[in-house]
Parts: sequence; C-alpha cells; structure tokens
Amino acid sequence: MSVKLNPPPPAPGAPAAPAAPPTARSMHELCVQADGQALRADARGRGIAPVAPIAEAPGRGGLYDPAHEKDACGVGFITHIKGSASHGIITDALQMLRNMDHRGACGCEPNTGDGAGILTALPHGFLQKVAQRDLGIELPEPGSFGAGLVFLPRDEAQRREARREVEAVIAEHGQQLIGWRTVPVDADAADIGPTARAAEPAIEMLIVAAGEAQRGDREAFERKLYVIRKQAAHRIRTSGLEQAHWFYICSLSTKVIIYKGQLTAGQVDRYYLDLQDADYTSHLAMVHSRFSTNTFPSWDRAQPMRFMSHNGEINTLQGNVNWMRAREGLLQSGVLGDDLAKLLPVNEPGTSDSGSFDNVLELLLMAGRSLPEAVMMMIPEAWENHESMSMVRRAFYEYHACLMEPWD
Repeated sequence: MSVKLNPPPPAPGAPAAPAAPPTARSMHELCVQADGQALRADARGRGIAPVAPIAEAPGRGGLYDPAHEKDACGVGFITHIKGSASHGIITDALQMLRNMDHRGACGCEPNTGDGAGILTALPHGFLQKVAQRDLGIELPEPGSFGAGLVFLPRDEAQRREARREVEAVIAEHGQQLIGWRTVPVDADAADIGPTARAAEPAIEMLIVAAGEAQRGDREAFERKLYVIRKQAAHRIRTSGLEQAHWFYICSLSTKVIIYKGQLTAGQVDRYYLDLQDADYTSHLAMVHSRFSTNTFPSWDRAQPMRFMSHNGEINTLQGNVNWMRAREGLLQSGVLGDDLAKLLPVNEPGTSDSGSFDNVLELLLMAGRSLPEAVMMMIPEAWENHESMSMVRRAFYEYHACLMEPWD
C-alpha cells in the first residue's frame, strides 16, 4: 500500500494545475471507488453511504492477481518459560500488539484494518466456565476435546447448512460434537470500520470431543481434528452455497486457539470479549498485525495462522505451490493413512503466501515431523558453501533438498 503526498501549492499567479485522477490509497479504497456505492469515509469512518460487502477478493483483473497475495507485517511472541499460565500473558501480548500498530495497515477508513489477531494456548478453565454457562455442559479433561473459532455465513439458513456439513464430517471420522457456542463480539465498542463490518462473518466456537478410538491418544485426536477441519472446508467452499466463501475455521485443536479478523491492532481485545475475561489464561501468546502488500485484506487472511505468524514476502511462492501440487499424487503417510487423500489440495485456494506456507508446514507436522525439522526443511540455511557448517547439518540439508525446494 502507498500514500499519495499532496503536491506543493502553485506559485502566486501561476495557472492552476489540472486535476489529478483519483488515486486509491489502499486496496480498501480501490474496492469502494470501483464499487461506486460508497462515499469516502471521514477520519473516523463515519457518515458514509452503505458499503457493498467485500467478503471475498475479486478475480484476476488489471494489475491484481489473487495468486500474488503477500504479507509484510508485525509479529510478536511472549511466553512464561516455566509454562505457568496467567491472564497477564494475554494482556501483555495485546499490549505488544497495540505497540505494533505501525507494523500493520488500514485502508481509507482508519478503523478498518488489514488484519490482526492472537494465538494462545487452549484456556481450559475459561472454556469449562463458558461451556457450563452458555451450553449447559461439562467439558471432558484437557486433551480429550478440541475447540476453535469458525467464521460462518451471515445468512441463517446457509449458516445452518454449513454447521450440518461440519457435523457430518465430525461423525464420519468417529468424533463427538459437543456444541456450537456463539462468540461474544462488540463491533461498536471496537469501532470497527464500515468495510470490515460489511465483510464481518458470524463467529461461533466449535467444540469437539475425542471418539472412542482416539481417547487417551492426544496426537491421534489432534490429527483427526486436522482432517476434519480440512475436509469440512473443502466441502463447504465447493458446495455451491452463495456465502460459502464466508466459511473459514481459524483453528481446531486440543492445544491452541486463535482469535483474529479484519481488525487493527488496537481492536482485537475490544472486539473479542472473551479476551477481556480474567479467567482466560495462557502460558504463551503469539500476536500479528497485518500489512497486506498490494492485496485485498479479509477476515480469513488475518494472522496468526495455525502454526505460524509471518512477516515478509515469499518470493518463490508460485513455484512452491506448483511443486506442492505436483507431488500430491506421490504423498504417503503412515500416521495419516487413508485420511491423506481427504486433505488435498494441501494449499487452500485463495489464501495468502503466509497461508500457503502454513498449509505445508502443518502437513509436515501432522505427518509426524517435529516443528524444527519441518521449518528447516522449508527454510534451509545457505548450506552449500558454508565452510564452518558441521557435516551432520550439511547432510540434513542436502538430503531434504531432494524432498522439498526452499520457500525463499
């Protein structure tokens, strides 16, 4: 994104310069101008005509190509090194996020952000409280259930259809639906801008319990939640529902949960009321403020992703995605087994470069590799002419270079 500087005033008596054509200061403003249905917002995003919903990036046209979605952002991480959970970790992380406001971006409306969010450990005590209060149920012990936020269509009938499809996938995989909880949000208190409101999805929390075969095996259950999330997204996004593109599962895990959206850094905790609850505790938090470089912001492209937050641009993206698609027919996994075919395509259509990276990283982790190993495979050091590198590390990189090209 760029900001057009005003030219200096003409000298006294000089003829007036011809009016310059309108310039879009951001992709938000480009959408609004092209749509022709909205007036430009004032400094607080008030007093404008209704904005047409921009819930999905447009197709390829002009200089824009959705295949070139890039991020350049702010990232922060905080943890208690002894694993002690507290609400202080949440408040410190959100303060860190607000301090990175300069690393994110907004559109022609200062209160419509490119995206911001927070990833924390699953807050079991808090979830137990709200499950009893909102759903009237008792949650199983930690590790025996997973939870995550789901973006759903705003149309009630289509929302019910999306829920039914998710529940069908859960049953097919032998897991148990605990329930859907409406996530409390306050767009007015957060001062969410008109463009972000126009694309704001319905947000609910999905809670799933482990089936008989996965009880006592947390990693096996985690893999099932991964397959359920991917398969449900594939089915609904290709279902023909008019608002299918609103559907997105932010996360579904026994370990972590993500709150994010098309927000500014300062809006996250004011929008998501859960984050204000003193019983919401975690031993770690990762925050992200997005600067969508020449791309269209959206609720689902906000970060953190499921396993990472990313600052920068992946210059080899198209090649990485092409090679990943080319090798899908050769993929095998002893731990995923027949479920592997249900995960394809690995790279979710319409995601950003960060999203594509996260899709592949997640596959490597769920197939049994450790996080350090997977990251070193995808982002190797410059090893070929590194004279002081140990032979063991050089051999690691040389071997894995045969399996995957670098994401540069």
